[in-house]
Amino acid sequence: MTEKPRAADPGATGSVPGGSAPAEQAAGDGPRVVIRNNRKIGKTEEAPAAADAGADVPAEGLVEEAEVVVDEIEVETVDGPIPAGPPVVDAPAQPVDGGAVAPLGAELEALRAELDERTRDLQRVSAEYANYRKRVDRDRGLVQEQATGSVLAALLPILDDLDRAREHGDLVGPFGTVAEQLTTALGKFGLTPFGEQGDPFDPTRHEAVAHQTSADVDEPTCVQVMRRGYQLGERLLRPALVAVADPE
Repeated sequence: MTEKPRAADPGATGSVPGGSAPAEQAAGDGPRVVIRNNRKIGKTEEAPAAADAGADVPAEGLVEEAEVVVDEIEVETVDGPIPAGPPVVDAPAQPVDGGAVAPLGAELEALRAELDERTRDLQRVSAEYANYRKRVDRDRGLVQEQATGSVLAALLPILDDLDRAREHGDLVGPFGTVAEQLTTALGKFGLTPFGEQGDPFDPTRHEAVAHQTSADVDEPTCVQVMRRGYQLGERLLRPALVAVADPE
């Protein structure tokens, strides 16, 4: 069935051959959409009946042009900026075939193995450095303690003289004050005297120079102290010289 050519719209300008859109619209008209349909009339098609006796019938081989005009199109405007849609994320590229996966997997395994090796190296170096710091701190402490012990050991004979002067009652007046200040100052370095009469005998701290028996003791006891012993912290500087009484 053929379509009749529609009469030109009064509000539209002349159309350009070849199916181009109208050049411009009439003032005051709304948006218009023109759809054209070009068909070539063949020999077997019947010519459309004319609307009146004077209508022209398209000749054979000519192009029949039909247009459909949509008079009104509602256009909705939006105030403000148009909201942006969700970001477009490109899908990860998929391998064309399984042949490219094997080299990537092997390279990934090699990188993981190298990372594990470097991690173990770092842990080993960290442990060695921690042990080195502990060893250095321990050695530094031992050197400092040995140096302090050497100085204090050189002062022990002076302390023995002060003890003998104290036993004879000579530490009086200014001399006694100086002796007490010296003992206090040496105590700040960790020097501690030991060895008193009546202490249990300890062979690791006492050096027995005399033995006797007594019914007044239940265990070996220091009954006389000839020379006091000294220790620096837990370190023994000098044992005490004592006389020991064993039980009968």
